[in-house]
Amino acid sequence: MTYIKPKFLLILSALLVFLSCKTQEHQEPLKNPIWPELTNTIKPWTRWWWMGSAVDKPNLKKHLIAFQEAGLGGVEITPIYGVKGEEANFLDHLSPKWLEMLDYTISTADSLGLGVDMVLGTGWPYGGPQVTKEFAATKLVVSSYTIKKGVTFTSAVHPPASEKQPAVFSALLAYDIDGNLKDLTTQVSDGTISWENPDADYTVYALFTGKTGQQVKRSAPGGAGYTLDHYSNEAFEAYVKPYDSAFAKLNGNLRAIFNDSYEVYGTDFTPKFFSFFEEHRGYDLKQHINLLLSEEDEELGNRVKADYRLTISELLLTQFDEPWTKWANTHNFKTKLQAHGSPGNLIDLYASADIPECETFGSMPYDIKCFRREAENIRTGDADPVMLKFSSSAGHIAGKPLISSETFTWLREHFKTALSQTKPEAEELLLNGVNHIFLHGSTYSPERAGWPGWKFYASVNFSPNTTIWEDVPALFSYLTNVQSVLQEGKPDNETLLYWPIQDEWNKFQHGKLFFEFKIHSLEEWLLGTPFYKTTQELMKKGYGVDFLSDDFLKQATVVDGKIVLPGGTYKSLVVPDTDFMPLATLQKLIELKNQGASVLFRGLPESVPGFYKYVQQTQELKSLIETNSLSATDLETGLQAASVYPETLVNTGLKFIRRDVDGSKIYYLVNHTANAIDHYIPLAGTVENVMILDPLTRKAGAARIKKANGVTSVNVQIASGDALILKTNTSIAADDWVYTNPINSGEELTNPWKILFEKGGPILPEAVEMKSLKSWTILGKEAEEFSGTAVYTTTFKTPDVEADAWRLDLGDVRESAAVWLDEVYIGTAWSVPYVLDLGKLDLGKHTLKIKVTNLAANRLRAKELRGEEWKIFYEINMVNKDYKPFDATVWEPTPSGLLSPVKLIPLKTTTN
Repeated sequence: MTYIKPKFLLILSALLVFLSCKTQEHQEPLKNPIWPELTNTIKPWTRWWWMGSAVDKPNLKKHLIAFQEAGLGGVEITPIYGVKGEEANFLDHLSPKWLEMLDYTISTADSLGLGVDMVLGTGWPYGGPQVTKEFAATKLVVSSYTIKKGVTFTSAVHPPASEKQPAVFSALLAYDIDGNLKDLTTQVSDGTISWENPDADYTVYALFTGKTGQQVKRSAPGGAGYTLDHYSNEAFEAYVKPYDSAFAKLNGNLRAIFNDSYEVYGTDFTPKFFSFFEEHRGYDLKQHINLLLSEEDEELGNRVKADYRLTISELLLTQFDEPWTKWANTHNFKTKLQAHGSPGNLIDLYASADIPECETFGSMPYDIKCFRREAENIRTGDADPVMLKFSSSAGHIAGKPLISSETFTWLREHFKTALSQTKPEAEELLLNGVNHIFLHGSTYSPERAGWPGWKFYASVNFSPNTTIWEDVPALFSYLTNVQSVLQEGKPDNETLLYWPIQDEWNKFQHGKLFFEFKIHSLEEWLLGTPFYKTTQELMKKGYGVDFLSDDFLKQATVVDGKIVLPGGTYKSLVVPDTDFMPLATLQKLIELKNQGASVLFRGLPESVPGFYKYVQQTQELKSLIETNSLSATDLETGLQAASVYPETLVNTGLKFIRRDVDGSKIYYLVNHTANAIDHYIPLAGTVENVMILDPLTRKAGAARIKKANGVTSVNVQIASGDALILKTNTSIAADDWVYTNPINSGEELTNPWKILFEKGGPILPEAVEMKSLKSWTILGKEAEEFSGTAVYTTTFKTPDVEADAWRLDLGDVRESAAVWLDEVYIGTAWSVPYVLDLGKLDLGKHTLKIKVTNLAANRLRAKELRGEEWKIFYEINMVNKDYKPFDATVWEPTPSGLLSPVKLIPLKTTTN
C-alpha cells in the first residue's frame, strides 16, 4: 500500500472541499456591495412545531443544520400535541429536561448563525396549567326576567342553565319601559330575591362574572389548561411567573417571544370591567345595561355597545399587549404579535409589539402566464392587500423596522404545493410592507419516524424529508435577496389614511358585545367601507399609504408642513368619509391643518361615537366643522397640492413597494400580469441614475434611463411572474445592465433524453430513455409511485444562429429543475417562467444535465394505497384542505418531470 504523508492528505482534503464548494448546487451568495450583507434576520425563518416536545439533541442538531444549509435564518418554536406511540419520549413543558432541550437548541442555533423565537406557552392562545379559574378567560353572563306590575318577584338568581362553568353573581338591575333603573343587587340574599309589588312592568337583568371554559388549543404535554384572561394585567403577571424562573436557567438567549392570532373565543368581560369602563368612558355602565343588552338596532343601544367595544380594545392593549412587550423587553426579548382576530383597534395592537406580524391563509388567484392552479388541490385564500397593510402600517407609524408574516398556511393540499406556487403568495406580502417571512412551517421529525415523518395538520410543510426541500434553497435565496433591500432604510409612503374604526363599533353588529376583526370575515367589517374603497383608490393610482389610528394621531406633530409620527414623516393625511368621529380626533385634525399640514377630508363626520354627552359633543363637532370651513376635497387635487405624486408605473400592471435610503429610492417591482413588461417605466421624483438588481440571480447593473419633461423613465424587462429591484441615485459603480431580446422563438432539443432516477422513494425506478418528454408517471408503476429527483441528460449542437447569448426554456416543469451545462452548474429553475440564461455558447457539441424534482404526492398516494398508516397524531391528526379526513387514495397520479419540449432561444444583447 502506498504511504501518503498526513500533510499531503490535509492539502488534498482542502482541495476537494474547495472543488466541492465551486460545484455545489446551492452556493451561499458572494459578498457584493450592491446587495446588503446577509444576516439571520434578512433570511426567512420557519415556525417549528415540536410534536409532544419529543425532541432529542441529535435530531435537533440535524434539523438545525438542515435549516441553516437550506438558507433559513432561524426558527420559531411552538410545542404542540404529540405522536401516538411516542408517549415515553414526551417532555413536559418547562420541565428540567424540556429546558435542557431548549437551551441546547438555542446554543446550537447560535453556533450555526441561526436565531430562535418561541411562543410563550404551547399551542395557542396563551394559557396553561398555571392559569387558575380566577384568571381564566372571562365573559359576562346574563339571566333576564320579565316582571309584571304589582306581581311579587320571588326567584332564585342564577346563571342560565346552559352555562357549564361556574359564574359569580355581580348585580341585579330592573328597568321599566322608560329605562328607569331600580338596583336590586342589595336585595339578593343567599342567591334569591323577593321584590314585592313593583310599581310598573320591569325587565330584570341578573349579571354574573362567568368563565368561557376555553382550553389551550393543540396544547403540548405539560401545557394544557385554561386560556388566559387577556383583559387582566393581574392574570398576565400570574401567567408569566413560571417563565421568569424558567428563563433564568437558560444559558442562551431567545430573540423574541411570539403570540399567535387572537383566537380567544367568547371572552367579553373581566372582573374589573365595570370600574375600568366608568374611569375611561365617564359613566356607570350598570345604569345602562338595558341599552347594552338591547336586541334592537337602535341608536342609544348601539352607542353604549360602541363604548363597550372601545373598552374591550383598551383593556386588551393596556392590560395584556403592552405589559407583555414590557415584560419581554426586561428579559432582553423582542415581541412578535399577530393582532388580527382581536376585538380591538388592530393598528394600536400590532404597534404594541416590537415586530407586528400578519398572516395569509389559503391560495390566491394570479394572472401569471402558465401559473398552475388546480381547483381540486386549492384551499381558497382571502389575503387582501388592504388587510395586510394593517400590520405594516402599524410598524411604519410606530417605527418598528421589522414586519413579519405567517406565510403559506394551507396554500394547497398536503404534499401538493410546488415552490413555484409559493412565490406570488410571498410577493404579495412583501409588496404590502412585510420584510421578514416566516414559513408555516416545519415539523420536528426524528430519524426514527421514517417517511413522510411527523407532520402538522396544516399545509405547507417545509421539512428536510419532503421533496420540495431539494430546491428550496432557491426560494429562500430569492426571499433573502428581496428582504435584504426591504429591510434597508425606511418606508417611503407619503400619505396617511385615517381608519374610522368607530364606524364599525357604532354598528349593531347583530347585538354582539364585542367584535373581532378577523381576516376570514372581511366582508363584515372592511370590504365595501369608504375606508377600504379609498385605500384601493390610492393604491391603484400608485400612492404609497399607511393607516393611522386615533391614538397615533394624538402623537402627531407638524414640522415644515409635514406630519411627524414616531416612525416617520408624511406629506398628507386623508380622512375617508366617516359617520362617527371622536371630538378629540377632529380637534387634532384641525390643529394639524392649522399648523400647515395637508389634511384632506373625503367626507365629514355627522356625530361623535359612544354615549357619554354625545348630544353636546356632537354639537361641538358640527360647530368645529362650520367655524373651520371644513369640506370634502378632491383626492388627487389635494394630494398634488401637498406635493404627493403617484408612481404611474402601476399603469403598466406592475405592483410595487418603495423605500428610502438617505434620499435614494428602492423599488421592488413584481409582474403578476399575464404579459411581459419590456419598455420604459416612469419613476416619481428626481432620479440621476438607476441600478437594476435581479433577486433571482443576484445580478446587478446600471440601467438604461431617459429623461423628458422632468420625468425619468427606466428601461425594464420583467417576464410574467418575475420581479426586479431598482435602486436610484446610487454611488456604487457597476457594469451596465445587459438587456436581452430573443432573435426568434427558439429551437427544440430533439436528441433523446436519458433519465436516471437519482434519489427518492419508495424505490428508484430503472433508468430509461425518452425520445419526447412526457410525465415520468407513464413509465410504469414504480415511476408512477416515485417522488424524488431524476436526472435528465441529453446532448445538442450549438444552433447555426448568430447570437450574443442563449436562454434555456424548460417549458412545463414539475416541479423544479437544477441545470448543468457541460458539468458547469447554471442555476435552478423553480418558478414560472422556467428559464435560465446560459450566456455565450461555444460552437460544437454540449451536454445538458437537468435534475428534476417532483412533489411528494405520488409517493404518499402509493403509501396509502398499500394500506400503510402514517397519520398517527393526537388531537386533530391529519385533515385535508377542507378540514375533512385526509385520504390520498382518491388522488390521481400527479404529473412529474419535464412535460414539454426544452428549447434554446438565441438572444441579442445590448447595454447602455
